[in-house]
Amino acid sequence: MKRDERRVVSPWNIANVLTVLRLALVPFFVVCLFVPGTGWRVAALGVFAVASITDHLDGELARRYGLITDFGKIADPIADKALTGAALVCLSILQELPWWVTIVILGRELGITALRFVLLRHAVIPASYGGKVKTVLQIAAIVLYLLPFVPGPLRWAVMGAAVVVTVGTGVDYVVRAIRLRKVARRAREGQ
Repeated sequence: MKRDERRVVSPWNIANVLTVLRLALVPFFVVCLFVPGTGWRVAALGVFAVASITDHLDGELARRYGLITDFGKIADPIADKALTGAALVCLSILQELPWWVTIVILGRELGITALRFVLLRHAVIPASYGGKVKTVLQIAAIVLYLLPFVPGPLRWAVMGAAVVVTVGTGVDYVVRAIRLRKVARRAREGQ
């Protein structure tokens, strides 16, 4: 009889520490964004950039070194949504970004995150290529809004692309979730 050799991964690992750091950076980002002056705006951009880099880095480290934990599965998407959400809400409060853009993007993000948690007991739907493009476009658009002196049409073009891809990938995720649910139901009925 084979012994179960699954390794128990401590939640205190570098990937999870980076996730917590990203969450901790959100309030600093918000403060920098609301203090008037170009220097503070650049500081907000710097904090946002560091936090965005930790998003890529924590996932890469978790996969490469087998540091995937239940804590990370829950905290990582929360940290992602907190950072992006804070940026969009702050930009809308500052009247630099229309509220409808913030509502559409956050509505999709929160809805899909909730759907992911509901589906966890059936299976995990892996991130699609479109989801990665969505994340890159959202970050790029937010960076363009944070940078001083970027022409409005360029900002809007990238944010418009981010909104379109965000909605499109949200619809794709819901379709895949419905298919997964049907497969899970058939499997249960066939037992």
